[in-house]
Amino acid sequence: MKRKLPVFLICACLFLAFPSMNTKAAQEKDYLSALEADKIRDAETSAERIKLFLTFAEDRLKKFQYEIEHPSSNHHVEMLNALLNAYVGCVDDAADVMQLGIEKQENIRKGIDLMAARTKDFLPILEKFSAASPELDTYKDNLDDAIEGTRDAMNDAEKAKKKVAPPPIRRKH
Repeated sequence: MKRKLPVFLICACLFLAFPSMNTKAAQEKDYLSALEADKIRDAETSAERIKLFLTFAEDRLKKFQYEIEHPSSNHHVEMLNALLNAYVGCVDDAADVMQLGIEKQENIRKGIDLMAARTKDFLPILEKFSAASPELDTYKDNLDDAIEGTRDAMNDAEKAKKKVAPPPIRRKH
């Protein structure tokens, strides 16, 4: 008769076998620097977090543009793909924070407006590279993901604008 190992014992063995999975570093977003992750963590409101994520996304997009226009290293293709992945990660996280803020009924009107405006600015830049760009085939999949993620975030922000009531207008007595 065979004895079965209890599930918790198997889980404990796996937990110990893969120490990298239980470190604090594994919990942080791999596309954010430690300083950026600290800024996100220290932000007091969801609107501030949205603003930070969009600032980081813009930074990645500017670096991507620069790298396209000034290819430098022998890791050029990997850098382009990493920048696009980091960009879309930031936009997705901003959209997630926006949804969470709506669910918690926080005052995130400024964050929603910022999300709508910034994604409208980002989309033409991404589409420009999709139309005609050197080495497009080496990063096309990630570029398509970035365009799709940006469109989704923009649409979510437009829907959120309609859901979230504007702040009340104070009248003088």
